[in-house]
Order: sequence, then C-alpha cells, then structure tokens
Amino acid sequence: MARILIATDAWHPQVSGVVRTLDTTSRLLREQGHAVEVIEPTPYPALRVPFYPEIPLVLPRPGRIYERVYQFRPDHVHISTEGPIGLLVRRFCTRMRWRFTTSYHTRFPEYLKKLARVPEGLTYQFLKWFHGPSACMMVATPSLEAELIARGFRAPIRRWSRGVDLGLFRPRPKPDLEYPRPVLLYVGRVSHEKGIGDFLKLKTAGTKLVVGDGPARAELEREHPDATFLGYRKGEPLGEVYAAADLFVFPSRTDTFGIVLIEALASGLPVAAYPVTGPVDIVTRPELGALNDDLSVAVSKALAEGSPRACAEEGARYTWANCTAQFVSNLAPVR
Repeated sequence: MARILIATDAWHPQVSGVVRTLDTTSRLLREQGHAVEVIEPTPYPALRVPFYPEIPLVLPRPGRIYERVYQFRPDHVHISTEGPIGLLVRRFCTRMRWRFTTSYHTRFPEYLKKLARVPEGLTYQFLKWFHGPSACMMVATPSLEAELIARGFRAPIRRWSRGVDLGLFRPRPKPDLEYPRPVLLYVGRVSHEKGIGDFLKLKTAGTKLVVGDGPARAELEREHPDATFLGYRKGEPLGEVYAAADLFVFPSRTDTFGIVLIEALASGLPVAAYPVTGPVDIVTRPELGALNDDLSVAVSKALAEGSPRACAEEGARYTWANCTAQFVSNLAPVR
C-alpha cells in the first residue's frame, strides 16, 4: 500500500464536483489500505474573493505546508488545484526534485474573464506553467484533452473520469408534485458563469426547478418568479429531486465535466445541454438527451427522444471504484 498526498484548495464546506471527487477518492483510497494525507484550506487563514465569496483564498505560511509534506513522507504527490496550496506543494516538490501529478478540473481562464475581466490568455499562460513539470496531468474527458493540447499544454495527459453513488442516484417512481410537468431541473452553483440565466429564460411549458445556491440567487429569484429555487440539497433529498424531475438542463459552457450530468443520467433523466466539453463526451446518442446551440431546441428534442431506461443504464457505467483505479494508475513515484 502507498502513502499518497493530495493537495487541494477546494474542500468542504464548498459544494462542487471537485470537492466531491477528491473527498470520495480519498475515502476509497483509505478503504483500500492506502495512507492518505489531504492538505486542504480549512486549517489556514483565508480571505474571501469578492466576486466568488464561497471560495476562500487561503494564506498558509509556506513553512507549515512544507513541514506537512516532508513529515508525511509520501510515495506519491497529487496536486489537484492551482491555488495557493497547490502552488506551495508544487514549489516544495520542484525544490526537492520530486515527481508529482496534477489534474485540470476548472476553467479558471473563462471564469476569471467573465467574473473579473482577466484576459484568458494570461491565465492560460499561468496554467501551462503550473502543469508543465507534472509527470502527468489528469483530465476527465477526451474533448478536454484535445482542447488543452491545442492550447499548448505539454505535460503528458491521462484520463481520470468521475463517478456516481448508484445507491443514491437511481430511477424511482415519479411522485405527484405540486409543480406542473414537465419538470426541468438545474443542479449547481447559482452564478452567472454557470449559464443558469440561459436556463431560466427558456420559454417552455412546465416548471423550472433550481437546486443549489450562489451569489446570483437573490437577483435571479426576483427576475424569474416563475422558477422555483430549492436551495442546497444533498444525500437522499438530492436523489429524490433528480428522480422526480423529467429533464435535466445543463446550461454551462465552461465546465470541464459536470458530475451532475452523470447523476442525472443515473437517475433516469435525459439531458439537454450545449454541445461543449463535458456534454459532448457524455450525451453521445439521442436516448440520453440532446445537444444544441439553441438550448430550447435541445430541451424539446431531449423530452421527445430521451429514454429514462437508457439514461439509467448509461449512468450506471460511471462508478467511483473505476475512477479511483484510474487515479492510482496515473500516480507517479516521487523519486
């Protein structure tokens, strides 16, 4: 069994696919007998980012991070995010001439351009520098790999997919709801960079349900009184909401995967989305939903052609056990 160190700037209480992936992976690694050390932001002082208040900008003393890495004596180091913790662990590894792996989870260039007007090219230059020395950079989908290669990323790229808790996300009998059908569901951060405005502007019959929270919620609730905002849901209540809906709408153009997509499929929900990285890798045939640059067209086609049974069968292919096996096979010994 190995000693595996994971460095991340994204951790609880944040609610995101990155946190869910790292939390589940580290838990399964421990269950398999590996020793796992997660260096994450909660022990350290932090500032709130004005345009992204849910994500703290941690300010750890470098020496504290270096000491934790050195004392753990890892066999493998994985740096999952490009924030302050990721930077400090990267610096330690390069100084020690240790090999390490990284992963590309989030489209920070697109987010920073939209939220803070930072030029995309500048952020991509930083990301190429950050991942450049990595023994391998893990990405979730073939389309993201092709895009990063085209942008000039040079680190070897390996696949690290995502999984679903199939005990929680599964088809269930449709309950009688107080909402008119069809019920169109959005699950995720309630923020403009997620494209949620495109979902809420749809002129469709039925009901739009929003599960999640974020800085744009109050504004969007005022602007779209026809939509129902349920706030955060997790565990069984989240599984019940998925299974009660008729269609999952994924309006983001900037996510690199979208765990919510495979949670929806596993729950028997067809997906309507834009034809971008993430959806194009997952919604690969009409029974699973529809992709179109006109989201209303995607919704209509997915409702007409989607097959709940086919969706559930496809969603069941995404297991956390397989993802964890991929992760372990991608790791590099530090020496």
